[in-house]
Amino acid sequence: MLKMPERLTEEVFTRQLKTKFRVRPETEGAPEVELELDEVTPFPTLSHSRSDVERFSAYFYGPGDLFLPQKIYRLGHDELGEFEIFLVPVSRDQRGFRYEAVYSRFKDE
Repeated sequence: MLKMPERLTEEVFTRQLKTKFRVRPETEGAPEVELELDEVTPFPTLSHSRSDVERFSAYFYGPGDLFLPQKIYRLGHDELGEFEIFLVPVSRDQRGFRYEAVYSRFKDE
């Protein structure tokens, strides 16, 4: 089932908190890696910020024994379908590796 996602906004990601996303393997036969959406954090609004731009970060946890380097990945999700996302590893703790995706996009009219 290939379903294109709706526009990926802060609200869309927030509705998917604590759900699983699958990193699609680049090579045939490689296993998928499961990430869990852990947190969605808006950037603070500053006095000089543009009011027509939405800025937020989505944080995911992945397994602690499999490191995903910084790059663009194809993710699959039961509700959102498949999409590409730029993930950056930001930390590692007892839950596993933590990754951040930063969004800065024009708001819908």
